[in-house]
Amino acid sequence: MVPAPAKRRVHYPVRMPTPAQPDPVTLAQDRFIAAWGQMGSSWGISRTMAEVFALLYITGESMNTDEVMERLQISRGNASMSLRALQDWGIITRVHKRGDRKEYFEAERDVWATFKTIARERKKRELDPVLASLYEVRDLTGISPQAHPADPRLSSHNERMDAMLEFMSTMEQLASLLLSPEGAGLRQALALFQK
Repeated sequence: MVPAPAKRRVHYPVRMPTPAQPDPVTLAQDRFIAAWGQMGSSWGISRTMAEVFALLYITGESMNTDEVMERLQISRGNASMSLRALQDWGIITRVHKRGDRKEYFEAERDVWATFKTIARERKKRELDPVLASLYEVRDLTGISPQAHPADPRLSSHNERMDAMLEFMSTMEQLASLLLSPEGAGLRQALALFQK
């Protein structure tokens, strides 16, 4: 009896599942979020804070902390701090969904209102303290030159400080006009520049 030929095993190539390509909207959203994150760091806020705002704005959806963490691949602490800071700035709000105990957040949808709020916060955090410091510095040398005739630097110093204060005060007034409660200031300014 002749032995039967051994069966040869046929190896079929294993097809690995290909990672799903993001749809065009998700891809565009991700690029917007990344660009906004880069821009945020030049504004003096953290990249994550800027990305969280960008995510909430561009999706147009209210999201909870877990959803923000998952989409941006960030820690709970980072998400919570960013959401809290954005609420403090007034460009996102907390919302509740009926029947859900989680807190949800949504971004301001009006671009003009968002930029007005950001500009108001930056003015409050940056311009106002500098202006107050300049007035304090000027008050240190507010004495008339006649009281200190031996110091020729005094009048020169005061002239430079007065020029700086005039400029900074004008910028503060301009910012206040642009950020008026009616909200028309930014659009009116743009109309002036387009003429």
